[in-house]
Amino acid sequence: MLSATFPAHADEPQRQSLGDAWWTGPMLANSASTLPRGHYLIEPYLYDVRTNGAFDRDGNRHGTKRSHGYGSLTYMTYGVTDTLSLSLIPTFGYNDPAEGLSSSGIGMGDVSIAAQYRLTQFQPGHWMPTISLALQQTLPTGKYDKLGDRAADGFGSGANTTMIGIYSQTYFWMPNGRILRMRLNLTKAISDRVGLTDASVYGTEDGFRGSARPGASFVANAAWEYSITRHWVLALDAVYRQTHNTRVRGFDASGAAATFDLGSSRSFALAPAVEYNFNANVGVLLGMRAIVGGRNTSAHVTPAVAVNIVR
Repeated sequence: MLSATFPAHADEPQRQSLGDAWWTGPMLANSASTLPRGHYLIEPYLYDVRTNGAFDRDGNRHGTKRSHGYGSLTYMTYGVTDTLSLSLIPTFGYNDPAEGLSSSGIGMGDVSIAAQYRLTQFQPGHWMPTISLALQQTLPTGKYDKLGDRAADGFGSGANTTMIGIYSQTYFWMPNGRILRMRLNLTKAISDRVGLTDASVYGTEDGFRGSARPGASFVANAAWEYSITRHWVLALDAVYRQTHNTRVRGFDASGAAATFDLGSSRSFALAPAVEYNFNANVGVLLGMRAIVGGRNTSAHVTPAVAVNIVR
């Protein structure tokens, strides 16, 4: 068998190396990579959920009154081994609704703990992406009932929620030699029953006694990052979310039976972002998530800023 090696064309663009590309990650999709053993990541987000109307059950948009949900979310991740990372994810918030009282102060939301195990690792020249399994448990640390006349003090769901997911990540070289990184996250979340007393985030009023069963949810999140230069990256998330019906059962203040459904919902969101990386370990992200379509869900735009630090 004969073989030959042909020289590259002189005008062919040079392929960017993986080491030359610096990233913070897109706004929403989690990385399929795990941290090397003994290393850590800290990534705080600050955001403002600006709700301006809602999509009804027929997918039509209504309403113009704007509310704000200011919040923070911080990923704190540690590499236990080269293939296993553990995370703690606390949240905090302050709500300023279009109607009614604002939050009485900054409140703690639900806290999540997560584990991620890497199954495969991408290698240039091979088709196999990096793939990881993820398990996340959200704990009901945020206030969710006994809200009185301050519904805006509701920062949590009251439910223990278990999320399982599969994350993937791969790289493509564009015709100009620059790298396009792609992520795909598929997750399913299931919550337990929540006991409710008085006014709550589930729409109950003072005097109510009962429970809610949050519907399971499925999320598909695809994301792309284009390395313009070593420092600058353009990113885009496309997210589909489907949530099953939440049923509330109990008795109102008069003792009468009260049962109602919040209904199933779905939404489609886009989240463009710009990343600037000071070096391979520190970067900042400025982005915005917008709900561009859906059913039985709020219509909102969420600007956000994040700092990514890896050591």
